[in-house]
Amino acid sequence: MRLSRVLLSAFSLAGGRSLPMQAEVAPTALGEKERAEKRTPEKRLSRQRRPFRASRLVELIPACCGLLWFVVAFYPLLYMFMSSLRSQAGFYLDNPWLPPSQPTLENYISVWENGFSLYLLNSLFVLVISVALILLISVPAAYAIARMRSWLTRAIFNLFLLGLAIPLQAVIIPIYAIISSMHIYDTLFALILPYVAFGVPLSVLVLVTFIRDIPAELHEAMRLDGASHLQILWRLVIPLSRPALITVTIYESIQVWNGFLFPLVLTQSPEVRVLPLALWSFQGQYAADVPAIMAAVFLSAVPMLLLYIFGRRQLLTGLLAGFSR
Repeated sequence: MRLSRVLLSAFSLAGGRSLPMQAEVAPTALGEKERAEKRTPEKRLSRQRRPFRASRLVELIPACCGLLWFVVAFYPLLYMFMSSLRSQAGFYLDNPWLPPSQPTLENYISVWENGFSLYLLNSLFVLVISVALILLISVPAAYAIARMRSWLTRAIFNLFLLGLAIPLQAVIIPIYAIISSMHIYDTLFALILPYVAFGVPLSVLVLVTFIRDIPAELHEAMRLDGASHLQILWRLVIPLSRPALITVTIYESIQVWNGFLFPLVLTQSPEVRVLPLALWSFQGQYAADVPAIMAAVFLSAVPMLLLYIFGRRQLLTGLLAGFSR
């Protein structure tokens, strides 16, 4: 630094001019600029991190609520399964919040040997026949209502909507009289007909909403190619309406599987009992054996749980169909 001052003073004496000492000022100015540039990115990063952390916090709230709901909804099933693996003495001695200390399958064996297999087959028979008839009636009716616009189809659709407003408990006595007059009382077919009658209106409503979302150009193109309504229904409507069909299948299966009023009123013999009525009889038979009742309830819930697990995506798609417009 001294050498630079000597050279500058010598140059000013030789040339008779005075130069500003930029060599001293420039480094300090550059240092301040560099410090300022270094500070600004830090400030920008700090400003960007604050909303990022807040957004992450907002995103965690629904996740925590979903986790809480999962624990509340799943724990009863877990408690039922753990209780079914306990012995009758272990049910009163073990901690109910922990897995059984000595798990056993005696409850499942006892329930199965006391007629549970027959009740399961009866429920499956009623379920398959009822859901098949509901789909067989609802799909053509929904296609006709959605694509054949006339006063007759509108009247039929209003009639189906009227069926949604009729409560099941209000017509149980007329249903009992009709089933008795048809001489099918105390049979499995006495359960199938009411399930179909009460399942068709809602199924038609869901399918009509979904079929109306199918582009009309596809129908017109197939009509120009000479396709009949039956061919359009089989080749176009049914493949594209798979989410709605799965939705109807799952919903109606749950309604038929868990139905209790119709089996209680329209059946009497133990040979035609279905699972809900069988669980009621198990409750009286095993009044003090809670683990056996838990085993029967868990076995009756497994089919519907599997049906929902494998079709939950299609179920949500079908339920939300038509509400985006």
